[in-house]
Amino acid sequence: MKTLYRKYRIMRILFWTLLVVLLLIVFVTLFIRIYPSFGGRPSKADREDYQKRAAGYFDGVRFRYPAEWEISGVAEDVRASSKGTSPKEELPVEKPDFTTAKPDDVTVTWFGHSSVLIQMHGEIILIDPVFSKRSSPVQWVGPSRFTEPSVALEDLPRIDAVLISHDHYDHLDMDTIIVLEEKTDRFIVPLGVEKHIRRWIKDDNKVVNAAWWESFELDGLTITCAPANHHSGRSLGDQENTLVCSWVLRDEYHQIMESGDSGYGAHFADIYDRFGDFDLMLAECGQYNANWHDWHMFPEESALAAQTLHAKAVMPIHWGAFVLSTHGWDDSPERLLAAVEGQGIEMITPRLCETMNLENLEKYQERWWKEYE
Repeated sequence: MKTLYRKYRIMRILFWTLLVVLLLIVFVTLFIRIYPSFGGRPSKADREDYQKRAAGYFDGVRFRYPAEWEISGVAEDVRASSKGTSPKEELPVEKPDFTTAKPDDVTVTWFGHSSVLIQMHGEIILIDPVFSKRSSPVQWVGPSRFTEPSVALEDLPRIDAVLISHDHYDHLDMDTIIVLEEKTDRFIVPLGVEKHIRRWIKDDNKVVNAAWWESFELDGLTITCAPANHHSGRSLGDQENTLVCSWVLRDEYHQIMESGDSGYGAHFADIYDRFGDFDLMLAECGQYNANWHDWHMFPEESALAAQTLHAKAVMPIHWGAFVLSTHGWDDSPERLLAAVEGQGIEMITPRLCETMNLENLEKYQERWWKEYE
């Protein structure tokens, strides 16, 4: 009798455990489907369109980095910094200057991580803006900023185009996009990411998508969606359903490349073959780890990519705001600085929110992070 009773108790426990697990799965699934921050998903018609425009790297369901571009970069992750993953004190944050003196001026304002405002050819371009406190689908949990921008979204000038490189939370933030709808007439995004933004804003016509090598003209400024080697997705159920990209901005005076998030690959050589020398590379350089080396470059690979692009100058981004890996918070610029030494590439390191003018690179080479723990 006791044996039967024990079996009954075990079966009861198993039943209730299974029921709780199933209810939890149903709750999480519904939460992801209903909560808007997780974005939207491409329809069958969308996927058919992507397949026509992304032949060779979209199989009808998922986007893939082409195998012929996969090459070995730098295999060893040799840390240069012994500091903690976030600074012990507040980092210097400047006040930006959104005025330009001449039509051929190029200015860059870095707000931390990969959020960058570029003024070029009279156009104002904002890339991967994240102004929320946390890099997360919700603002009550997730990686929190250790450096706040000195300006709010409302303080930014009118934006001619917002560019998004991919749909991870540290590059695409729902709350930021909602505010920006009133400040811009267009969002230019890689294939699939338009489904997220159209779920969040009122005017669907403001969003246009792009496959690799597709370009847009803004009064003489050409914006090209270029390849990157990374992963995408805002939940476990939508991995690789959207495209990842880098961006090339060019006019008759200058050419700039923003790498997006990317592992090292032969796509950098392809970009150079199509566009030639670059004046500036905004290089993903931070939050790397040997466990996800295929999707994020070590700083030495960021330097190698800048060399491949024949870039005159390189500026590290994807650092200085969020802790998403285990390396010291200043490991990124320290290693990149050592890697570009003797390569004929100027490394520029403006302070957070400081507006850098491309014509005066020597003014922005202070290694300010060395003064902070």
